[in-house]
Amino acid sequence: MKKRQKVYDLYWYFACERQNIFWKKLNGEVAPWTDDKILQEYKFCNSYRVNDRVSQYLLKNVIYNGKEYSNEDMLFRILLFKLFNKESTWELLLDNFEDITLKTFDEKKYSEILENAILSGVKIYNDAYISCANKAFGYNRKHDNHLALLNKMFNKDKMQNRIVKCKTMEEAFNIIKGYPLIGNFMAYQLVTDINYSEVVNWKEDEFTVAGPGSLRGIKKCFIDKGNMSNEDIIRYMYNHQNEEFKRLNLNFRRVGNRPLQLIDCQNIFCELDKYCRQAIPELKSNRSKIKKHYVPKKEKIEYIYPPKWSIEKE
Repeated sequence: MKKRQKVYDLYWYFACERQNIFWKKLNGEVAPWTDDKILQEYKFCNSYRVNDRVSQYLLKNVIYNGKEYSNEDMLFRILLFKLFNKESTWELLLDNFEDITLKTFDEKKYSEILENAILSGVKIYNDAYISCANKAFGYNRKHDNHLALLNKMFNKDKMQNRIVKCKTMEEAFNIIKGYPLIGNFMAYQLVTDINYSEVVNWKEDEFTVAGPGSLRGIKKCFIDKGNMSNEDIIRYMYNHQNEEFKRLNLNFRRVGNRPLQLIDCQNIFCELDKYCRQAIPELKSNRSKIKKHYVPKKEKIEYIYPPKWSIEKE
């Protein structure tokens, strides 16, 4: 393994500085929360995936909304939300049904509601990551194929019965990725979100998958990976975070006593790739610009975490 030291150190700097921004915003400090011009101007995900807006919405409105759900309903709710990954789409469906459960799931009626939204010019998908859009179930519209996928998973195959019996995240990942429209990266995101719930309690440090953005970041960070896989590299960062923050004299303030997890280290590589497009533009990849500028949100997020993490409020 041969590091590109400047970029490798930048990985840890970014993780720490982005986390510092999170804490300053949470504590009510006024912008700018950093002297870093790139972080001031462009939008970057949090160092901890769970602190991102969509993850927080999932926790508060889909998983821990104060209501009791069966395991199969909880799994259905999580997958439905994540396939669209957009709060307004969830609320649109919620406005038209008593609640979102397997019992209220009507493929045709859901399709009509979403189709009407599209015809009205409403975006029903989050573009943060692009979900697969082929016509796996024969429909022209992406949402119809996704609704058919959910019907196959939960009503025809009873996939939920297999997921709740899985002992590891990887076991569940292999089940989910076997379905049409679900690639490796999406399957990893889905099992991560399922693991936020009480339905399962898989160990987070046993399994990871490098997504497309992460692969670009790893390539910029390492000149040569040696015999290590991309997933080995992510695990290396996870295992060495404490010593690297200490080496660089970076005061990384955790969420509770929770270190960056494999999913977080994977995500940070993706954000590092974006950051380097401005900071070190001579490091080429198939993406040359950062798409989104930072736009402050007026609403304040009240952060919550899965109870099983035992994170006390600051």
